[in-house]
Amino acid sequence: MTALQHLLALTAPLFLLVLVGYVLIRWGKWDRAIADALTRFVFAAAVPTLLFRLMSGFSRLPAVDARLLIAYFGGSLLVFFAARVAAYRMFRMDGAAQSVFGVGTVFSNNLLLGVPLAQTLLGEASLPAVSLVLVFNSFLLWTLVTVSVEWARNRAASVRGLVATAKGVVTNPIVASILLGTAYSYTGLPLPGMVDRTLELIGQAAVPLSLIALGMGLAEFGMREGLRESAAICTFKLLVHPAVVLLLAAALGLPPLETQAIVLMAALPVGANVYLMSRQFDTLAGPVAGSLVLSTLVAAASAPVMLTATVLLATWGR
Repeated sequence: MTALQHLLALTAPLFLLVLVGYVLIRWGKWDRAIADALTRFVFAAAVPTLLFRLMSGFSRLPAVDARLLIAYFGGSLLVFFAARVAAYRMFRMDGAAQSVFGVGTVFSNNLLLGVPLAQTLLGEASLPAVSLVLVFNSFLLWTLVTVSVEWARNRAASVRGLVATAKGVVTNPIVASILLGTAYSYTGLPLPGMVDRTLELIGQAAVPLSLIALGMGLAEFGMREGLRESAAICTFKLLVHPAVVLLLAAALGLPPLETQAIVLMAALPVGANVYLMSRQFDTLAGPVAGSLVLSTLVAAASAPVMLTATVLLATWGR
């Protein structure tokens, strides 16, 4: 219980920052343009700067166990297909809706919420593992849902669509900053002092601003349409997904820090990209929007619980 209370105390201020952003837009009547500008700064400058600076020393850090990719994305794939079956049996969804429902159960808000939580709860030593998930997450899951929807609708996957997905991922500021930082680390050159300090100051803004931007973004979504479907997505996302990832990590003998990092990423609420997917494929937009808000509210309590379970399991294993 002490471990859980400690984690709740650490996460509470982070979720309160989300609430600040939500209140500013919903009740403070701030213009949506402010939220859009802040989100753009966080996405294009603050978080990429944080990750580039971290990854610029990647070659000098302890090696990240690649088994975490098997545990995280293997678990995600299992949950995706289980959720698709559940979507058909529970709600009689068609193939495209099943695909979006399924990806909603495994696509985490690992940028705006995952990076700040990992840095606060697990320390900077966990960020290489988190970065590895970030690099592959968008590409693999966007590709998965694209192929799944295209196959459901046309019984074929568009090569042009897959190429566009790959290009979009590689040019994504987050992925690009991780790749560039990693490449720079292998030059063996330290960052110049003035540059390093400037990047550090910008990176320090990433955590609070990303959480406020998340809250501002949530203010535009409602929870009225498709509440049953939203609740089902949240159940898979916040309980089943991290549980399956934890079991696979334990089965593979993944080290404690990497296990905690990927379980934390899996225990995060539904990512905003899923809403973009629902709009792109013109299906399930209401329930997905509701799941963004609902899962973020529930994750304030459920994520620390899952992380505590991971710590206890590791302790019991020793």
